[in-house]
Amino acid sequence: MKYDYCPTCGSKLIQKQAGDDGKVPYCESCEKYWFDSFTTCVIVLVYNEFNEIALLKQLYLSNKYNVFVAGYMQVGESAEDAAIREVKEELGIDVEKIEYADSVWFEKGQNLMLGFMAFAKKHDFKLSKEVDSASWVKYSEVPNTLFPDSPENAAWAIYRKYLKKLNNK
Repeated sequence: MKYDYCPTCGSKLIQKQAGDDGKVPYCESCEKYWFDSFTTCVIVLVYNEFNEIALLKQLYLSNKYNVFVAGYMQVGESAEDAAIREVKEELGIDVEKIEYADSVWFEKGQNLMLGFMAFAKKHDFKLSKEVDSASWVKYSEVPNTLFPDSPENAAWAIYRKYLKKLNNK
């Protein structure tokens, strides 16, 4: 979000030098800088002991491509906790191990996507209402139905990290 008016008092903001950050919206009445803000999301590649990856179908996103678990962080929540929560909410399974993979700026949604790889033992899914279907897919088959690779696609950045992890075993 870009600020033109002070969220506290409603005054029109001016541009004022803020150290090394350059000119930043500033409220002369409140004497406060208002740096641009954005939402932060998590995206999680969930894998199991058989080198299968959980792929979700969410028709509101696409009826053609699959996605990884993803969702918005909640206020006061760590990124790791958000990733674990989203896996539990969307797939109904518990994460046993989680590791940070990468971050990607998603311009279209003005979101910072924090990517993780999470291990969970293979179980049947208990899907949330926002997931139309999900399945465990052999890791080598994932590229066949994942959204096409692009600089903004956080899923591919995480998938490439997962492949490196497999090759280092």
